[in-house]
Amino acid sequence: MIDAYEDPGEPDCRGGGRYLWWLVRRQATRSVVGALISSVWMVLLAATPYLMSRAVDDGLTAGDYGALVGWTGALFSVGAFNAWLSIMRHRTMTRVRMDANFRTVKVLMGHAVRLGAALPRRIGAGEVVTIGVGDVQTISQSLTVVGPGFGAVVAYLVIAGLLVSVSVPIAVVVLLGMPLVGVLVGPLLGRLQGTETEYRERQGVLTARIADLAGGLRVLNGLGGKGLVADAFHRDSQRLRAQGYRVGAVTSWVQALGVGLPTLFLAVVTWLAARLAAQGDITVGELVSVYGYVAVLVGPVAFFIECGYQVSRGVVAARRIVRFLRLEPMPDTGTRDAPAEPAVLYDPESGVRVLPGRLTALAGALPADAVAVVDRLGRYTPSSASWGEVPLSEIALPQLRQRVLVADHEADLFADTLRQLVAGHTDRGEATIAEAVRTAVAEDIVRGLPDGLDTPIDAQGRNLSGGQRQRVRLVRALLADPDILLAIEPTSALDAHTEARVAERLHATRRGRTTLVTTTSPLVLDRADTVHYLVEGKVTATGTHQELMHTEQGYRALVARAEDAEELAQ
Repeated sequence: MIDAYEDPGEPDCRGGGRYLWWLVRRQATRSVVGALISSVWMVLLAATPYLMSRAVDDGLTAGDYGALVGWTGALFSVGAFNAWLSIMRHRTMTRVRMDANFRTVKVLMGHAVRLGAALPRRIGAGEVVTIGVGDVQTISQSLTVVGPGFGAVVAYLVIAGLLVSVSVPIAVVVLLGMPLVGVLVGPLLGRLQGTETEYRERQGVLTARIADLAGGLRVLNGLGGKGLVADAFHRDSQRLRAQGYRVGAVTSWVQALGVGLPTLFLAVVTWLAARLAAQGDITVGELVSVYGYVAVLVGPVAFFIECGYQVSRGVVAARRIVRFLRLEPMPDTGTRDAPAEPAVLYDPESGVRVLPGRLTALAGALPADAVAVVDRLGRYTPSSASWGEVPLSEIALPQLRQRVLVADHEADLFADTLRQLVAGHTDRGEATIAEAVRTAVAEDIVRGLPDGLDTPIDAQGRNLSGGQRQRVRLVRALLADPDILLAIEPTSALDAHTEARVAERLHATRRGRTTLVTTTSPLVLDRADTVHYLVEGKVTATGTHQELMHTEQGYRALVARAEDAEELAQ
C-alpha cells in the first residue's frame, strides 16, 4: 500500500475512466493478485456442485461407499481451501481500495498545494469538501471490479464450459444469459451516471452555501439578511433531496435487477435441466450439478451487476476529481527583479495608488470591489498593476511572494501550537513574537491559554472565538514582516474597543512600511494616512478620513452604515 511519503505518481487526467485505470496500474501486481485470487475463489465455488454430482453418481447411486467417502473428503478440502482464499481475497481487495483512497488523497492534496492561494479563487469550498468527503470514497469502492468483477466473468465462462459436458442447450442458455443481463441493466447504468452527476453538482452547491451561511452569520444578522439566505438554503436542499430521490429510484432498479435477474436465470435453467432429467437425457447427479452450477452462478452475475453499478458511480466521481486536477495555478512568466527601494504599488483598473511607507485604506460599498483590488495588487489575478516602474506580471513570482503578503481575514489556520501557528518554522525570538502579539492586541489570548504560546490549537482555530482567530491571523501576518502588507478586513470580527487599539498599534508598528487595509470601520479609517473611496470598483475620492467625511456624502453614508451594522451585530 502507498507509503505516507511515497510519490503518488502523475495521474491520468484525460477522463474519469482513464483515472480509474491509472489507479489500477499504479498497483498492478496487487490488482493482478486480487483478480487471480477472486477468479480461483469463484471457480472453486463451482467445484462444489461437481463434487456433489460425483458423490451422488459414483457413491450413492452405485452403492460404492468408498467413492462416497472420497468425494465427500474432496468436497470438505475444497471448501476449507476456498474459505482461506476468501479471506485472502478480502484482504487483497481491501489493500487495493485503501491504496486508491490514499493515493487519490495525496494527489488532491499535492495539487491543492500547487494551486496555493489561487485555490479558493478557482473552485468553491463546497466542491472541495464534496470531492474530499464523498468522491474519494466512491472511487476506491469502484475498484471492486478488479477482483470480484473480473472473477465473476472468469467463473461465468468456466461454468458455461462445464455445462457443455452436461448439456449443450443448457450451456447455450447460460452463455446467452449474461449478454441479456447487460442489455437490461446497461441503460439504467447510463441513466445513473447522469443523475449521479447532477446530484454531486447540487451537493457541492449546497455545501458551499452552508459554508457561506456559517462564515457570514454575524454580518447577516447585522444586515437582516439571515432569513433570505435561509430561504435560499431551503430551496437548494429541496432540489438536492428531489435529485437524491431520482438517484435512489435508478439505484433501486439496478439493485432489484441485481437480485431478481440471477434468480430468474436460476429458475429458467433449473426448469430446463429438470425436463432433460425427466426425459432421461441427463442423470440425477448431473441434474444436481446443473442446479449447483447455476446456483453458484447467481453470485458472479450479482457481482457483475454490482461492479457495473460501482464503476458507473466511480466514473462520475473520477470526472469531478479530474476536473479539479485540471485546474492550473497562475503561470509565472516573470523574469525581472522587484524594485530594490520602496515604490508605489499602482492598480490602473481602479486607480488605487499605495504610497510606500504609509498606511492606506480602501473603503467601498461592495467589499468584493476592495478585495478585487487586493487580488490584483497581490498578483492573484491577471492585471496591468505595477510596482514602481515594473509591471507585476514581469516580476519573478518568488520575489513577489517574499516581499508582498496578502493577509485574508478568513485564511486557514492549521493545527499546531500557537507558536508554530503564527511563526511557522522561521526562527522568531520571544521579543519579536511578543511585539506582534501586542500589535494585534492578542495578549489576552496568550494569557488565557493553559500553556501560552505552546498550547495546541485545533484546525481552523476551532478552540478559539471568531475575534481571537482574526487576531491570530494578524499576528501571523506581522511576523512574516513583509515589505508590503495587504490586509483584507483585519478587524471585522473585533469589538470597537479592541478594534481601536489594533488600528492604533498597527499604524505605529508599521510606520515606514507599506500597508494597505480594506475596511469600512471608522476606527480604522481614522488611523489611515490615506483613504481611497471606491464606487463600483473605481476610486471616486482620496484623502484622509476626516476630509472625506466632510466632502463625500456617499462616504459618510457608507461609514454610518458600517457603524449601524457594528452596533446591531453586538
